[in-house]
Amino acid sequence: MALKLYGGARSRASIVQWYLEELGVPYQFVLLDMQSGEHLQPEYLKINPVGKVPAIVDGDFQLWESGAILVYLAQKYGNAGKSPEEQATLVQWVLFANATFGPGIFIESNRDRELARLMKPLNQIFTTHPFLLGQEFTVADVAVGSMLAYSQMMLKLDLSEYPAVVEYIQRIGDRPAFQKTIGPRAQ
Repeated sequence: MALKLYGGARSRASIVQWYLEELGVPYQFVLLDMQSGEHLQPEYLKINPVGKVPAIVDGDFQLWESGAILVYLAQKYGNAGKSPEEQATLVQWVLFANATFGPGIFIESNRDRELARLMKPLNQIFTTHPFLLGQEFTVADVAVGSMLAYSQMMLKLDLSEYPAVVEYIQRIGDRPAFQKTIGPRAQ
């Protein structure tokens, strides 16, 4: 039985979908009609009692919250690191994307204060290597890269002060799995 990914038309499910495509994991995308409240129906609430998307069902295992799903997929199907330190570093970046970067950039009242504080270190990282953790694309790049891409799609931020970040957004945006999942939203 293929993994099932539940999501809405415009939801963070596309981030999970991007990673599934990167990993080459077979999955079935179950599109919930959020407008009609499909995500609040008893059948879906058995999967996620909070009634939000994304959520996955992988065999008998159910999980919700995009960051938790990304970490799970990295551990089960990807490269989650061999040591506890490597694993914790990946989790750190996934949490950073959802708990620090997202609120810092997407909540308008935070943006002026947080933009430079978040972009300067990212720009420095991308001047020394192509991906967050070095030469290899990881789940950390899916988590942070999706937030950076969405910041450009939705907010059209001027990131010219951070040329390495701009190049990184282009680099991840050129990936076939990104083009198949998140890329169409930029159109």
